[in-house]
Amino acid sequence: MKKYNIENYVRYKNDLEQSLVRNEKIAFLEDMSRDQLIIQFMPLVENLARKFSTSDQASGVMSINDLIQEGNFGLTAAVNKIDWDTVNQSDDPEQRLKSFLSKRIKGAIRRGIDMNRGDVRIPEHKLNEIRKSPDNEEMVAMFFNSVFASIDAYYENDENPIYQIADSSEPYNIVLMNSYLLGLMKQHLTPIQYEIVRLSYGLDTDKLSANEIAKQLNINVSTANVRISQIKKEAIDILIANTDPSQVLDYL
Repeated sequence: MKKYNIENYVRYKNDLEQSLVRNEKIAFLEDMSRDQLIIQFMPLVENLARKFSTSDQASGVMSINDLIQEGNFGLTAAVNKIDWDTVNQSDDPEQRLKSFLSKRIKGAIRRGIDMNRGDVRIPEHKLNEIRKSPDNEEMVAMFFNSVFASIDAYYENDENPIYQIADSSEPYNIVLMNSYLLGLMKQHLTPIQYEIVRLSYGLDTDKLSANEIAKQLNINVSTANVRISQIKKEAIDILIANTDPSQVLDYL
């Protein structure tokens, strides 16, 4: 909570006024119907779609209208999942709501692009390192760690300069890779391990945070980060131990 004194009373007054305006606005949004909310945030979809349209990801792959359509699919699904209690408990409910919707809209647009062109890369130096490793469990471990790291980078860190460095590695198709991973996971993981890895990396769904996964799977939210990280590690260790190294080479 911000602290105020006599000298900055004016700032306190301004903050209070802004807070009242924000609260009135979020109450107005909460009273809207599902369809009204979708219409209200359609400009957000168009804004995000236009940013994608000028990126290397979408260039020559999808038109702006196609990107907007995918974004609208994401918006519609997201509106059905709004947790107003969580929104209202945040310091800035309006920004929390917009961030929630933006994340889902961008996820839907990315999946639309993925269906037309898979362009997730394992950095070239990592590929070379994996290829030079012995045909054993160590190589499989490097493969899985690199794949999951590249998925994280793709979905969370588009502007990280590390991933803007040009290299000559061939992109792998994320749709095919996800299908391969999901098949292995169904074969070797428990249901809870399967769901946590699937949701953590957005393999065929929205990529969720640890807290979001915890709520969905009825895991204690207060220990979500530690527990989910532990289960992810256990699951990946199981995949490494049960994957044929020759299969890995097929993806490199």
